[in-house]
Order: sequence, then structure tokens, then C-alpha cells
Amino acid sequence: MAICRRLPLFLLAFFCFLGLLSASDGDAHPIYIACVEQCEKTGCVGDICFQHCNLTSERKSVNDPWYLQEPLYIKWKKWDCLSGCRYQCMLVREEDREKSGDRPVKYHGKWPLQRAFGIEEPVAVALSALNLAVQFQGWVSFFILVNYKLSLRPNRQTYYEYTGLWHIYGTLSMNFLFWSAVYHSRDVEVTEKLHYSSGAAVLGFSLIVAILRTFNVRSEATRVMVAAPLIAFVTTHILYLNCYQFDYGLNMKVCVTMGVAQVLIWGVWAGVSNHPSRLKVWLVALGDGLIIFFQYYDFPPYWGFLDAHAVWHAIAVPVSYIWWSFIHDDSEHRTAALIKKAK
Repeated sequence: MAICRRLPLFLLAFFCFLGLLSASDGDAHPIYIACVEQCEKTGCVGDICFQHCNLTSERKSVNDPWYLQEPLYIKWKKWDCLSGCRYQCMLVREEDREKSGDRPVKYHGKWPLQRAFGIEEPVAVALSALNLAVQFQGWVSFFILVNYKLSLRPNRQTYYEYTGLWHIYGTLSMNFLFWSAVYHSRDVEVTEKLHYSSGAAVLGFSLIVAILRTFNVRSEATRVMVAAPLIAFVTTHILYLNCYQFDYGLNMKVCVTMGVAQVLIWGVWAGVSNHPSRLKVWLVALGDGLIIFFQYYDFPPYWGFLDAHAVWHAIAVPVSYIWWSFIHDDSEHRTAALIKKAK
């Protein structure tokens, strides 16, 4: 219970310093702005030049109509003029700042991370892919467990009442991690919206599952009454982000609120229940608390690759493994209890 009592205090401090932590000063500096403008005109930053600043690889003008432009799958393999200029000017600017003894600053909301194999954030991409593999393994093993290893009802349905909910959760989680890997490999408008929209969706559904499982809601009518308002809220939020205004600050507050709510719900439930795997719930609650912490306690990247964002992606990998382990245990525990009750 101590974690649940202290977590809101940490979050209150984070929200107070949110404005300070989200500052992005590098792209506002006159030297950087002049560098990017000059690069877009000449196509070069120092000795490094970008062939796509005025023409595409097939010598097509970038100002041609869309039907004369290169296909998306070709564009995806290389950086356009603006992206290349921004990246190279950022490296030059940060090299000058390092020589002057200054700390790194953010550019367009992001720390100056090194690219690898054309990937913007290689560590975050690798960890998202690893977490996706963990989620897939956890979901497949859960499917095999409830359908082939545990006893079934006479109508061939599972005894475990939350099987369908966890299948949806697994699908939404894998969808989010897929788009997370895509977004961190290439940050463009469409990948950004898909990443944050899928994140809000999985958080909203996780909150629904938390309420239904901890309060042991088994009636279909009651489940609909609980889920409908939350589904409507999350759907409205996603439509607002995609169709009206993409507000990163608002999305962060909504997602953190939903995340904290389910952490507290699961934490309190683990404290008052006699579930045999309640320790795993505490470990997941602690891991989620650390993830929230590193969402706000931002720091410059080490060695040009490892920043706070990559750290919380690393924490999420064992958290996902432990969480699916709890889901397996919960299905076995509930199935055994229901079979015993039926006898």
C-alpha cells in the first residue's frame, strides 16, 4: 500500500515541472535556423550534401504533383531534404556546444540522438521489437493454456471469464508496440498519430480490464455499462488528436491519468485480495511507476543513443513478461476455483 500512497505525490511533482522538462531550445537558436535554411538552399552542410533537396533520386522535382512523386515505399528508405538538413545541422550545433562545455539541448522536442542504419531512435526501436516479441509469446502461451491445457465447460467455452478481454488486450498491446517501433524508426505525421493513438487505445482498454477484473464484474450488462463510457471517452480523445488538433501535452495528461488509475486499482486489489500471484501485481505496479517516472524525468542521451525514453522502454520488457505470467496464474486460479465450485 505504501507505493499507492506515495505514487500520487511523485506525479504531482512531475506535473509541476512538466513545462520545464518539455522545453525545446535547440531548434529556436539562430545559428541552427540559419544552418537549416542554408542547407535547404544549397543542399549541403559543410562537406555533407543531400541529393534530395531539389530533386528526387529519379530527377523529379519535389514540387511536382503527388502522382509524379516517388512511391511511399521508396521515400521511406531515405531521408528528405528537410530531415537531412535538420539532422546534420543538429550534429554540427551539438559538436560546437560540446566544445564550449554546454549540455545538450532538445531539437523539435527530441534529444540529439544518433541515427543507425537510417533509424532515428535505434535503441527504442530494438526494445519495442523485443517487447512486441514478449507480448506475442505471452499472448500465444495464454491462448494455448486456456484452450488446450485447462479444463473447458461442456459447451467448449473456457471457465475463465476474462479470456476474451485478455485476447483483446494482447492484440491492442501488440498493435501499439508495432507502431511504436515504426514511429521510432521514422517520425513523420502519420506514424506519430498511429503511435499515440494506439497507445491511448491500449491504455483505455487496460483501464477497463482493471475495473472489470478487480471488481469481479461477470455480468455482460454490467460490463457494457462500465466499458461504454470509457470507450466513448478514449474514442473521442483519439478523434480529437487525429481530426482536430494533435495536442501532445493533452495526450500525455490523459494517458498518464489512465495509467495511474489502473496502477492504483491493481495495487489496492493486490493489497486486499488473497490472490496467490499478488506479488507479481506489485512488481508490475512498481515497474509502471518507474515508467511514469522516466516519462517525466527526462535526461540527455548517453553515448548518443540511450535517453530516458529508451530506459522506460527497457523497463517495459520485464514488466510485460511478469504481467502475462500473472494473467496465466489468474486463469489457472479462477478455473480451479470455478471447477471446485461446480462440483
